[in-house]
Amino acid sequence: MLRHLLCIAVPLTLFSLATSGRAAELLVFVSAFAPGEAGAIQACRLDLETGKLTETHKTGDIENPFFMALSPDKKTLYSIHAPGSFGGKTDEQVAALAIENDQGQLRLLNRQSTRGTASCYLHVDATGQTLVVANYTTGNVAALPVRADGSLDEAATTFQHAGASINPTRQMEPHPHCMVISPDNRFAYVADLGIDQVLGYRLQAEAGKIAALDQPAGRTAAGAGPRHLTFHPRGPYVYVINELDNTVTLFDYDSDSGKLTSRQTISTLPDDFDGTSYCADLKITPDGRFLYGTNRGHDSIAAYRLDDQGRLTRLGIHPSLGKGPQNLAITPDGRWLLCANMPGNNCVVFRIDPDSGGLTATGEPLEIRSPSCIMWRAVE
Repeated sequence: MLRHLLCIAVPLTLFSLATSGRAAELLVFVSAFAPGEAGAIQACRLDLETGKLTETHKTGDIENPFFMALSPDKKTLYSIHAPGSFGGKTDEQVAALAIENDQGQLRLLNRQSTRGTASCYLHVDATGQTLVVANYTTGNVAALPVRADGSLDEAATTFQHAGASINPTRQMEPHPHCMVISPDNRFAYVADLGIDQVLGYRLQAEAGKIAALDQPAGRTAAGAGPRHLTFHPRGPYVYVINELDNTVTLFDYDSDSGKLTSRQTISTLPDDFDGTSYCADLKITPDGRFLYGTNRGHDSIAAYRLDDQGRLTRLGIHPSLGKGPQNLAITPDGRWLLCANMPGNNCVVFRIDPDSGGLTATGEPLEIRSPSCIMWRAVE
């Protein structure tokens, strides 16, 4: 199932619309998850009035760039770099890339080892001093200090996960699938698909380190397979999408202790669906009203309304307009949702209805090889 690993990451920052008289735009980076010369990062411009994506610049020499992250000052892009193969026997790398201009030209600063393989998630803390990485195949996580110029030091801490769960093909060992730093910049949480747990770490941003929390991990149902997680933008809630049983779980988040307490689990699929499908990613609109999650196999996007207590009510399920919708990104104005269909080789832009949360596709999908990660920054 490693070929299905994918993510779209969106930095939790405020956005100001351009005032130049033309339509406001975002600079969008899309990674092509492929080896050799086919591996690349494609820069695009997204028109926030029409939803149109236009390609601007392509950066090569970045093999299997599975996942990316952006520094808080938006000057540096970080990407997985896996020469030859992804998830093999050789540790992969994180490449630090300076963003040169609003056409998306990138300049390599340096590369450092992820200390693991099938490195499938990156996140940078709010101060820009620490980058964390989840390594799926080797079952470990790492924290790397970030230098003043955006380049990386060697990993300062690594932690090996342990355990298993009930799925005989996917859960015989730990598989960290994402690592997300809390909005208060105090903790980092890891959704581990292999052991049905969300493990917490205390962040030591100035030192570029993490330390394991001395408390029970958040737990999903046995066999759920937690894959990605996200924080509610306004309330003390964490949402986890579970790859193997096609559900979303709501956790209450205690910002003092870091404890997660499960409160609700809801399906992402129609009640009458009896085929094979696996969830991938989830995102919440900036106003905290709507949540969306992807179904690979059913090839759809499930939409939910969030109430004042964070609980989910499913509103509908929309076709993703491509095979294998892996990840989602929502623009900072909350008007547009981008969907990367990795095996479908396209990115689709949907307009979000501000009242109903419904999705309407705009224009033609952008054809791109194996889009595996999307992220944006404002056009300066």
